[in-house]
Order: sequence, then structure tokens, then C-alpha cells
Amino acid sequence: MALWQGRSRRKSTGGRYRPFRKKRKFEIGVEQQYAFLGPQKVKLYRTRGRNQKVRILNAEFANVIDPKTGKTSKSKIVTVRENPSNPHFVTRNIITRGAVILTEAGLAKVRSRPGQDGVVNAVLFEGAKAEAPAPPKESPKPAPTTPRTS
Repeated sequence: MALWQGRSRRKSTGGRYRPFRKKRKFEIGVEQQYAFLGPQKVKLYRTRGRNQKVRILNAEFANVIDPKTGKTSKSKIVTVRENPSNPHFVTRNIITRGAVILTEAGLAKVRSRPGQDGVVNAVLFEGAKAEAPAPPKESPKPAPTTPRTS
């Protein structure tokens, strides 16, 4: 199903706009496709003016910049630690702009848009070192006070 990005037929007050023309092909959008963690896989999309846009479907490596030295290195992505756009993206290992990823170089924040740029660029956190993913800490559950009777 096409995603239409034209003017709404309703005003903010709830009133109706009278259409002054039909829908146009250039008003059609493209459905979202997420960048997952996995073996590298990209897809080319045709855009306006016969240009092409590279969209990353699976990302295995990231270009990580160290702000202290200013050097860039290609580093393997281990996992997604945090994602402000959607907390469920962490469990699904979806990489978006602003996501915090754990790489072999350390914790880094993604600064590129993988769905638009076709590459994952990230900046290392200050003083962040590579560490194994820590298991979630669980508090001990209290014992039931009264036993159940069947």
C-alpha cells in the first residue's frame, strides 16, 4: 500500500479542505525499512531525478570515530544497547540515528541515518571501553507469607 505524503483533507479544527487537484506521484512516500544487526546487506532505491539512495538492511560494521584522537576505524558491532526512538528496537537489534551500540572499540552513538545514508557512522563515548554485555540484575523475590492450599 502506498504512503501518501500530500496535504491532509482535514483542517486542524476538523473542517474539510476542498481538493484543488488530484494526488501526484511525487507525493508518494516509501515504507520504512529498518537496519538490523547482521551480515552486511544494502538495497538501492530510485529517488526523484533518477538519483539513487542506498539503504542498509543489515549492518555488521560501523565507522567509529574517537573524539580524543580524531581517528576513524572500522569496528564490528556487537549489539544495540539503547535506542531513544523505540525501546523495543534494542531487543530486535535495530540501528537508527541516536542509538547507542556496543562495538569492539567500545560504546558509541550512531550519528548517521542508516536508512538514508547506507552506512553506520558512530562516535565513541568519552572513556568508554569495550565490555561484555552485562546480564540484567534481578532482585531476590520474597518468599510467600502464607502457603497456598489446593
